[in-house]
Amino acid sequence: MGLRGVRGIAEGPVLVLGGRSEIGLEVARRLAAGRTVILAARRSGDLADEAAAVSAAGATAVHCVEFDADDTASHPALLEKVTAEHGGLGVAVLAFGVLGDQDRAERDPDHAIAVVHTDYVAQISVLTTLANLMRVRGDGQIVVFSSVAGARVRRANYVYGSAKAGLDGFASGLADALYGSGVHLLLVRPGFVVGRMTEGMDPAPLSSTPDQVAAAVVNGLRRRAGRVWVPRALQPMFFALGLLPQAVWRRMPR
Repeated sequence: MGLRGVRGIAEGPVLVLGGRSEIGLEVARRLAAGRTVILAARRSGDLADEAAAVSAAGATAVHCVEFDADDTASHPALLEKVTAEHGGLGVAVLAFGVLGDQDRAERDPDHAIAVVHTDYVAQISVLTTLANLMRVRGDGQIVVFSSVAGARVRRANYVYGSAKAGLDGFASGLADALYGSGVHLLLVRPGFVVGRMTEGMDPAPLSSTPDQVAAAVVNGLRRRAGRVWVPRALQPMFFALGLLPQAVWRRMPR
């Protein structure tokens, strides 16, 4: 069944991969009422506070499962087990990732590879497995977090930005591959998000909060949108920035 004319959020459990993520938890809270929610993260036994917050938002059940994003070999078995135990997933949110240390990554290739592995390779592993599982059901929604950092990669954070650029391209292609399958992929392109991940950094123009990003995500899921920029003003801004000569662009701050 194609998605043309289809609106609304798919029924079924909500899976948050990156169960400590502020954005992921805000999305889960907004979707929790009447649903089973699965929070997946390392040290899953320490997710009591996160589980309580989702339960208070109306989830019928909250389950915490062990998930290591970098252990890609474990992804198929984990996602198959979650699907077998809780039924076909309604919404899967890929909320894991790292910023890394740009200065260190420029000196240490192992660190650069680690950032790209988490922010790109591990995401591909999860996305491919989820897409295959949801195709069988013919329903389900996947939320992928790209970033404006990947819209045009800047010198100031090119390791992280390059991973997001790759993820953005992969997710865009996967969304096209899923067209007509009944599975919907929402690609989210937030700007600077003020939260734990960016603590100690000066906010960039048009910053947002995890709450604002989550609200945009849920609205995008309801509309079955393909892409969402957060805030919306970033889309025309980055179109204009894309026209800047490279000599100017390389001097742009973070």
